[in-house]
Amino acid sequence: MASEELFPTEDTEMSGARSGKSDAAFRTISEVAGDLDVPQHVLRFWETKFTQVKPLKRGGGRRYYRPEDIVLLKRIRALLYTDGMTIRGVQKMLRESGAKGLTVEAPAPAAVETPAPRPDLRRLLGELTSLRDELRAVLR
Repeated sequence: MASEELFPTEDTEMSGARSGKSDAAFRTISEVAGDLDVPQHVLRFWETKFTQVKPLKRGGGRRYYRPEDIVLLKRIRALLYTDGMTIRGVQKMLRESGAKGLTVEAPAPAAVETPAPRPDLRRLLGELTSLRDELRAVLR
């Protein structure tokens, strides 16, 4: 039997897939922090700033996050770290749309059409190419 089976490392317990938990299972703060790649104190701080984040607390204050809490935390993290929003901006979004509106992923952006090359750009490219060729000939 491998030592990893006897003594699971912290890495093997970070996500539900690695820990053997179902997607509907509650997660501890260390599991959620690992999944989101943020320190545990950040999750506790977010609880104070975003009232919609309410993990269950059991004896000794131990936190258990529901799957919907994790979805909300992932969206908050993306808005703060990826989109560059401020905490106040995310708070405002939560107040206006509620936690349910914030957890819905944004639709994929529409395909951007490449505009047809403009004739004046083609002419300019031709002139630049000619100048480059002349410079090469002079420098030889």
